[in-house]
Amino acid sequence: MPAPEQPPLLDWRDDSIPVSRRFDDPYFSLAGGLEETRHVFLAGNGLPERFRDGFHIAELGFGTGLNLLATLMLHRGHGHVHYTSFEAFPLTATDIGRALTAFPELAPIAEPFLSQWAAGARVLRFANLTATVILGDARETLSQWDGKADAWFLDGFSPAKNPELWSPALLQEVARHTVPGGTFATYTAAGHVRRCLAEAGFAVERQPGFGRKRHMTIGRLPMGG
Repeated sequence: MPAPEQPPLLDWRDDSIPVSRRFDDPYFSLAGGLEETRHVFLAGNGLPERFRDGFHIAELGFGTGLNLLATLMLHRGHGHVHYTSFEAFPLTATDIGRALTAFPELAPIAEPFLSQWAAGARVLRFANLTATVILGDARETLSQWDGKADAWFLDGFSPAKNPELWSPALLQEVARHTVPGGTFATYTAAGHVRRCLAEAGFAVERQPGFGRKRHMTIGRLPMGG
């Protein structure tokens, strides 16, 4: 397992879009990362309508924190939300700050996030949300987690380039750490990912994707699951 604080190797596209050299994949959509997050992860999980006090979001792949910030922007007056993210290669505050310049509307909530991250906090506290970022290989850390999520953001790098985050065993752990009736959403519509999630127990659906991606995938764990 890589050292938890090992920084990723980055290239930059258009001076603000980080691209992982390790996985040869950008951290967010070149066509509009914030809009994709809203379409895939928030709307795909039925948010904000499902928010309630104690609602728990979990995420594979923290990256730039974009999904967290989009959730914070959406979440207004629906009680306190918990957010747990699993990340093997955490970005520095400097690199995250550079990436988030692509989304000026996030600046007011990005600043308190970045100040906490730069200080080394991995439990991030906001008025209506507490986020915990668990560092290390999710194939090891998720199985040790004692939580269960109402909604999952499955946001690893492309399955073709980062298959470890889409393995049958890990997706079984995702299902095991989901409440009955809980959901997931992901930008990928890869057939083997859909099959693995279905075999893990989710009722899986293909939906229209964002931008040039024709399809994405959502699912729900049956109430008896």
